[in-house]
Amino acid sequence: MRTTLTLDPDVAALAERMQRVRGQSFKAVVNEALRCGLRAMAAPSGQPAAYRTPAADLGRCRIGSLDDVAEALAVAEGEDFR
Repeated sequence: MRTTLTLDPDVAALAERMQRVRGQSFKAVVNEALRCGLRAMAAPSGQPAAYRTPAADLGRCRIGSLDDVAEALAVAEGEDFR
């Protein structure tokens, strides 16, 4: 298939460098790069391993009950709640 591609300058420079290094035609380099890239794009991407936060012991609760928000705030702010 014959087509026209507009390559970004950095891509064109890389392709030209590979052409010189490999001693291949520009067409061969571009075709190989497209094959590799399209195969990688089509391959199913594996799910990354889920990150687990390590547990840390924070000791006992110093406020008493956290069920009473007003009391917890008063203790945290140093107010005399009772």
